Amino acid sequence: MTAQSTARQTSAPQTPPLPEAKPESLGLSPSRLQRMSDVFRREIDKGTMPGATIMVARGGQIGWFDALGQQNAAGSAPMTRETIFRIFSMTKPIVSIGVMMLFEEGYFLLDDPIAKFIPEFADQKVGVENNGQLDLVPLKRPITIQDLLRHTSGITYEHTGNGLVQKLYQQSRVRSRKINNTEHAALVASMPLICQPGSEWNYSRSTDILGRLIEVVSGTSLGAFLTERILAPLRMSETGFYTGDENAHRLAEPAATDPWTGDKVQLFNMLEKPVIESGGGGLVSTTMDYARFAQMLLNGGTLDGTRIVGRTTLQWMASDHLDPTVKIQGTLTQPGHSFGLGFGVRTEVGIAPFSGSVGQFFWSGMGGTFFWIDPKEDLFAVFMSQAPGQRVYTRTLVRNLVYAALE
Repeated sequence: MTAQSTARQTSAPQTPPLPEAKPESLGLSPSRLQRMSDVFRREIDKGTMPGATIMVARGGQIGWFDALGQQNAAGSAPMTRETIFRIFSMTKPIVSIGVMMLFEEGYFLLDDPIAKFIPEFADQKVGVENNGQLDLVPLKRPITIQDLLRHTSGITYEHTGNGLVQKLYQQSRVRSRKINNTEHAALVASMPLICQPGSEWNYSRSTDILGRLIEVVSGTSLGAFLTERILAPLRMSETGFYTGDENAHRLAEPAATDPWTGDKVQLFNMLEKPVIESGGGGLVSTTMDYARFAQMLLNGGTLDGTRIVGRTTLQWMASDHLDPTVKIQGTLTQPGHSFGLGFGVRTEVGIAPFSGSVGQFFWSGMGGTFFWIDPKEDLFAVFMSQAPGQRVYTRTLVRNLVYAALE
């Protein structure tokens, strides 16, 4: 792997595995974990997804790691522990950790305006819809780095709605993989915000802007920074913004059409090196690679004697950062949950329509990947698939089934 590309250059997996133990020794029910795998095997047989991997770890050891179904609905290659997935927005927690590493080194404060580092944001306006027109009004306060981390910046995504601001995104080159992070940030800054900074939670391209912040502060590319400071120290040798041709036989692919809607499904080519290194959704990875990141988080910021981020910094990141005045838009932040600095966080035992513990933090990817950290239960889980249309269903299902297996 080169620091510049963060893509694997050799075909043999080099990521050291986390230790494994019998599930019953970790307070996990083997029969209920098997039932979980059987449930997903049934879903695969129904065509819900081509295949999946499921890992459950507790007390620093893996109690269950299953690979089910096929890598590709159109092929015969079985899903394996070494299969490579597009993790999309599971890139965000990695980049958010990178931001907080620089924060710990004193390069900025969280209430610093992002315009201090990316001047194009100094001239932004808020777009207010008025009788089908977009009125541009001044900011009441600047976008801060904290806003970007917790998605209260007023930046949006083109696919989260069809408002006039989102239509501007849809008509722009913001989705292009052929522009760099500098051009992407300038493009986002050229469009109006969907709301005043700090007033609403809108899932957004904010973490892509944080990726550009890392480049400005560190003086290197996002990929090189992530490799040097996070991926290499954690020995995540399979994670990068693309992978080499020698790994073509290891790629997970979705069905060509969504099994529920019949719509065409097309995800980016993992073998193609993009110009943009998307901090919001560009990484590819394996289950074990991401498990090493997850174990570091569960350990309070350290793995195998290497500290990535401070313990109290991580606790702060995994806390609720949305005060009651913030209006939550969309359905990604479920009842009984809030958002921290780069993670969703569970704030209530009840209310949510799925199992979990208060203090759990997590995130997912639009391709069908999901992970969560449960400090109370000393547990983490990683689920990987490439079934975008079924992602809400599968991440709810796996959460319920894992918690049902706790003794």
